[in-house]
Amino acid sequence: MTGAADSFAKRYGAQVPPPGVWNDTLDLLLSHRSVRHYTADPLPPGALEAALAAAQSASTSSNLQVWSVIAVADAGRKQRLSVHAANQAHVAKAPLLLVWLADLARLRRLGEAAGAATDGLDYFEAFLLAATDAALAAQNAMTAFESLGLGGCYIGGIRNNAPAVAAELGLPDQVFALFGMTVGVPDPARPAQVKPRLPQEVVLMREQYLWGDEQRAGIAAFNDRLRAFQRAEKMREQDWTAQATTRVRDAAALTGRHILRDFLNGIGFRLR
Repeated sequence: MTGAADSFAKRYGAQVPPPGVWNDTLDLLLSHRSVRHYTADPLPPGALEAALAAAQSASTSSNLQVWSVIAVADAGRKQRLSVHAANQAHVAKAPLLLVWLADLARLRRLGEAAGAATDGLDYFEAFLLAATDAALAAQNAMTAFESLGLGGCYIGGIRNNAPAVAAELGLPDQVFALFGMTVGVPDPARPAQVKPRLPQEVVLMREQYLWGDEQRAGIAAFNDRLRAFQRAEKMREQDWTAQATTRVRDAAALTGRHILRDFLNGIGFRLR
């Protein structure tokens, strides 16, 4: 355990006092970083199954469990999926790629087999529920992998070309690939660092929503903190404010994801 002070300094900056409580679980959670470089070693036997058990231990609304995950180890399939996901090299090179799915097809088929109505699956709430369940499960899995000394990286680019990804994975209607996750043994020659996050005073509000001077000051300080991190990592320096607003500037900035509502409608998600 590195300790609260060290973990808080890496995540927020040395000037932030750590909390008065701490344990190994908090230490593991705060040490999360996106790992994009891996050794050629396969995952330890049982690692996937243990992480899946952790994923299935996450909360799930009404115990519906409307998510699934596809484990992709085939080199050719990983390469094709990497192309669809903005040509991210680590998607192809990681020993394992997990693709997390919003899966309403399972419940639909069970309803059909039982002669039961499943009209509730046609509402936006059902898709939102499935996306939330999958995200909770995936984060549990990520923490489990990290507890085993492995590393990973979420791949939002899996949504850049949703039709091609669906075809590659053989997804039926009412199953949607939400995001990917690369997993492997981190390459010690190319270590990943803990990236700063917004100060707590920006995201923590008490009783009611607040946007004021404290939030603006916190974001200004975060811009400086992020630039210092970028300098240390020899990355292009850019304020978080500019980076974030550019990412949501217009449809083109969504890198192919602006079609997702129409695509979802076309594969049976009615989103009423």
